[in-house]
Amino acid sequence: MSEYHQHSSQEVMKILDVTNQGLNDYDVQKRQEEYGYNKLVEGKRTSTFAVFLGQFKDLLVIILMIAALISFLLGEVESTIVIMIVIILNAILGTVQHVKAEQSLDKLKALTTPIAKVLRNNQLVEIPSEEIVVGDLLYLDAGDYINADGRLLESYNLHINESSLTGESLSVEKNTVAINKDNIMTADKKNMVFTGSFVTNGRGIVIVTAIGMETEIGKIANLLDTAKEKKTPLQVSLDHFGGNLALGITIICLAIFTIDLFRGRELVDSFMFAVALAVAAIPEALSSIVTIVLAFGTQKMAKENAIIRKLYAVESLGSVSVICSDKTGTLTENKMTVQHIYADQKIIPYDQIQTKNTSERNLILMGLLCNNASLIDQKEIGDPTEIALVKLGKQYDLDALNIREHNLRIAEIPFDSDRKLMSTVNRLNHQNVMITKGALDVLLNKTKKIITSNGIVDLTEFDRRKIEEVNHNFSMNGLRVLAIAYKEINQSRTISAEDEKDLIFAGLIAMMDPPRKESKAAVESCINAGIKPVMITGDHKVTAISIAKQIGILQDPSEAMEGYEIEQLTDKELQERVQDISVYARVTPEHKIRIVKAWQEKGNVVAMTGDGVNDGPALKQADIGVAMGITGTEVAKDASSMVLTDDNFSTIVKAISNGRSLYTNIKNAILFLLSGNAGAIFVVLYATILGLPLPFAPVHLLFINLLTDSLPAIAIGLEPQNKNAMKDKPRDIRMPLLNKKFTTQVIVEGLLIAFATIVAFRMGLQTGDTLTATTMAFTTLCLSRLIHGFNSRSKESIFKIGVFSNKFTWLAFLIGVLCLHFVLFIPALSDMFDVATLNSVQLVYIYALSALPFIVNQWYKLLFVRSR
Repeated sequence: MSEYHQHSSQEVMKILDVTNQGLNDYDVQKRQEEYGYNKLVEGKRTSTFAVFLGQFKDLLVIILMIAALISFLLGEVESTIVIMIVIILNAILGTVQHVKAEQSLDKLKALTTPIAKVLRNNQLVEIPSEEIVVGDLLYLDAGDYINADGRLLESYNLHINESSLTGESLSVEKNTVAINKDNIMTADKKNMVFTGSFVTNGRGIVIVTAIGMETEIGKIANLLDTAKEKKTPLQVSLDHFGGNLALGITIICLAIFTIDLFRGRELVDSFMFAVALAVAAIPEALSSIVTIVLAFGTQKMAKENAIIRKLYAVESLGSVSVICSDKTGTLTENKMTVQHIYADQKIIPYDQIQTKNTSERNLILMGLLCNNASLIDQKEIGDPTEIALVKLGKQYDLDALNIREHNLRIAEIPFDSDRKLMSTVNRLNHQNVMITKGALDVLLNKTKKIITSNGIVDLTEFDRRKIEEVNHNFSMNGLRVLAIAYKEINQSRTISAEDEKDLIFAGLIAMMDPPRKESKAAVESCINAGIKPVMITGDHKVTAISIAKQIGILQDPSEAMEGYEIEQLTDKELQERVQDISVYARVTPEHKIRIVKAWQEKGNVVAMTGDGVNDGPALKQADIGVAMGITGTEVAKDASSMVLTDDNFSTIVKAISNGRSLYTNIKNAILFLLSGNAGAIFVVLYATILGLPLPFAPVHLLFINLLTDSLPAIAIGLEPQNKNAMKDKPRDIRMPLLNKKFTTQVIVEGLLIAFATIVAFRMGLQTGDTLTATTMAFTTLCLSRLIHGFNSRSKESIFKIGVFSNKFTWLAFLIGVLCLHFVLFIPALSDMFDVATLNSVQLVYIYALSALPFIVNQWYKLLFVRSR
C-alpha cells in the first residue's frame, strides 16, 4: 500500500480519485461498501451465560459437583441440594459482578466528539464520525477531535496534540510538504493526521486515507491480541491449594472408608459417610466467600473512584511489586503550566510575579497579545503553550480576550518551524508594537537592547551569557522556554519576517507539563510499601528525568534509558538491566510490552497505568492494567483490569492497600475454614481408629458447612482495612497459600477444636446413649467453630484490634448460635437433624468446652504476638 506521506497532496488526491468538490453520495455509498464503517472492531464480549458457565471451572467446584452427583445416585437428595445451592450461589455472584463492571464501563464511553465536518457534493456538512469514508475531505479547526487518519492538503498554522498516540504532551506543527523517507515514526509524519488526536491551533483540510482498524489506533489495537492475559496470584494460589487439598482429603476419606469396611459397616453407609466427610472437609464455601469478599471490595473501591473490570484483579493489586506508569496525563496533568519567568534580569516563580513591576507586567501582556489561544467557559482552545500563557494572565486578573480587545492586533506573522518565531503587531500604549516570541537561540541573535527596571539599555555580552545560562538551567530541569522581545514600528508600512530584528529583549517564560499534586505522595507511599515505581513515556529524556526527580521516582540520571537503547538490548540483557532503570523515554508500544515482560520474567507482579492508545498493549500484558477513566482512550480502558474514574494516580495506592487487606482477609477466612474442617476430620479419625461410634451424622456435617462455615468466613473477609497494610513488602507470589507456617497453624487450631469436641463426645458416651454423644459432639464442634471466627479475624488478639470493630463477625456469630439452638430445642428440627435433648448441665459443659480454643488462642496472641 502507498505511503501517503511520501506523495504530494495532489498525488494523494489522484490516487484516491477525489476532486476539490469532495465525494458525492454515490462515491460515499461505494466506499462504505468497500471499506466499511469508521469504527474499531470491538472484541466479542463474552455472553452472560458463558460467564456463568465459566464459574464452574474451579477445581474445588468440580470436586463438589462430583460429590453432589454421587450423593444423588445414593439417594441423598438433601446433601445434593445443599451442595448445589452453594455452587450455584457462587456462580451467580461471580456473574453479577462481571456484568455490573461492564455496565459501569459502558457509562464511561463516548468521551470524544462523535461529529466530523466533511465536504460532500461541494457542501460542508456535519456527519457522525463513523460515517467517514476513505477519500472524504475533512475540515479541521482548533478544538476539533480527529476521527480518521489522513494526509494534509492545506495547513494554516495547524498544531495537533498527539499525546494519546505518541505520549508527547507538546503539540506538533503540521505542514503539507511531502516526506521522501521510508519507515519513519508516526510522530515524524508532519504531513499526516491521526485518529484520537485533536487540533490545538490553526485549521486545515485533510483527505482521509484510513478509517477504523486500518488507522494507527487500529493497528495498535491489533497488538492487544498478541498480549496474553495472565492468572492473578490468588487464582494461582487457589488452584495450587485446591489441588493439594483435594489430594489430601481424598486420601483421608479413602482411608476412613477402608477402615469402616474392615470394621463391618455396610458398603453404602461407609461410602456415604466418606462422601459426607469429604463434603465437610472441602471448604465448598471457599469460592463463594472469595467471590463475595472481592465483590464487596470492588464496591468499596468504586466509591473510591476505581472501577474493577475483573474481580480477581482486586487481590492482584495487593501483590504488585512494580508499577510501570505512563507520564503524560497519569503522573502529570497533561497541561502546560508556567513555572518561572525571567524578567528585569531575575528569575521569578510563577506565583511571585509583581504586576506593579513594569517589566514583569509587560512580559505577561506581550505573552497574551502574541497568542492565538483562548479560555472560554473553562474550554481551552489553542496550543498548550499559549494556553499556559493565558492561564498565567488569568491568575493575575489579566483576561486575554479583554487585553486583546483594548490592544487590537493589526498584523501577524504566523509561527513556522524554520523561523521558530511568531510575531504580531498590536496597538499598545498608542504605538504600533511588534511582539515576537519563540526559541531563544533564534530570538537572542535578533535583539539589540533589553528592558530593565532602569529603562531600555543596550544588550551587553554579559547580559547575553546570563540569559543563555538561565535558559540552559530551565532546559536541564525539563522546562520548555519561550523568549519574548518587541520593538516599535512605523505605522504606515506592512511587516514581514525581515522585520524580526533589532528587537528589545523582554524576558523568558519557562513552562512544563507539571506533576499532579498527589503524585509525589503516592510515589513515596509505593516506595515505602516496597513497590518499584517506573516511568515509561514517549516524551523526551530530559523532561522525563525532570518530572521523575520531582516526584521521587528517579535519583540519578543514570537510571534513565531511551527507546533506541532498548532496541539494542536482547530480552535477556533487558532483564538484567531492568531493575536499575527507573525512567524510559521515547519508547514505542512494543518497548512497553518488553519492559513489562522483563519485570515479569524476574518474578514480579507488574501493574501498568496509562491513558493513551499507546498504553493499550502493555496494559493487557501487565498482571494488572490500570486505565484513566476521564482522559483515557477506549483502547486503554478495554485493555485494563481497573479504571480510575478520577484519573488520580494516588487512587492506585489506595487500591493496592485495599488489595493487600483483602488478601489478608481471604487468607484468614481460609484459615478459619480449614482449621474448623481439620477439627472435624481429627474427631472422625480419632473415633474411627479407636473403633468408637461415628461422632457425627452426615446431616450434621452439612449443617456445619452451610451455616457455621459460610457466615463467619464471609464476616472475616469483610474485616475493616488494615491501616498498616502499606508498611509491609509485597508478598512473594511464589509462596504457596498452603505453606509450612500456614499448615502448622491450621493443624494446631484444628487440634484445639478437636480436643474440645472429643471431650464432649466422651462425656456423651458415658451416658450410654450414642445419640446424646453425637449431639454433644455436633453442638460443641458447631459452637466452637462459631467462636473460633473471632480468633481468625487477625493474627493479633481481638482485644488489640478492637472486639467490636467488625460488626459482621458478631452478626454471623449470633445468627449461627440462634440457628444451632433452634435445631436443639425445636422438636421438628431436632428430628430432622437427628439430635437428642440435652440437659442444662450438658449444655454448660458444651459452652465451656466450646470457649476453650478461643481462650487458648487469645492468651497466646496477647503474650507472644507483637503489635505493629
